[in-house]
Amino acid sequence: MITLKNVGKNYGEKKALSEVTLSIEKGEMIAVMGPSGSGKTTLLNIIGCMDRMDEGEYLFDDTDVSSLKGSRLDKFRAENVGFVFQQFALLKDYSIRENIGLPLRARGLSKKERRQLEDEYLEKLGISDVAEKVPPKCSGGQQQRCAIGRAIIAGVSLILADEPTGALDRATGDDVMNLFCDLNREGKTVIVVTHDSHVASYAGRIIRIEDGKVAE
Repeated sequence: MITLKNVGKNYGEKKALSEVTLSIEKGEMIAVMGPSGSGKTTLLNIIGCMDRMDEGEYLFDDTDVSSLKGSRLDKFRAENVGFVFQQFALLKDYSIRENIGLPLRARGLSKKERRQLEDEYLEKLGISDVAEKVPPKCSGGQQQRCAIGRAIIAGVSLILADEPTGALDRATGDDVMNLFCDLNREGKTVIVVTHDSHVASYAGRIIRIEDGKVAE
């Protein structure tokens, strides 16, 4: 599904990634681990097309992502990748329902069609009871479930999560990781960046990044 060949990324004189080569198969659940500043988030952002590499090649199925630019890159990301962040990144003045449904607005669906999908994912994620509440009125676990719903509601095949349990207690974090496992069993490819070995234990494979290089 994903092939990176000799990928490099620099920020000024700092080399964030160097000659990164790896393959990720469709349906894998991967944990990316490494010390702070090792390049974990940079790798995630390149895979998710949120950042551009300076050298190397990136293939996603039959698409040469390295060659995509502008609106073509934006379209590719919207159709294939969902992001989940540590601090949820929800719109605080929008309801849980409205936050989950945000990606649907760009697809030209009717209000009725959007609401049907929103209801389906609210139920699937176990947060139907807080659908009309705003995020600050919800627990951390409920907010993260909403963030996961927003990431997957458009039907993407790849889920990228950057420290998704970092703002949660252990029990709630386990609930969230079990949800990722459920999505993985449904066929989603899941890549989680974490510094927590307990979180990494949920993954089928661990990729270690040290000084910008892969050390599997």
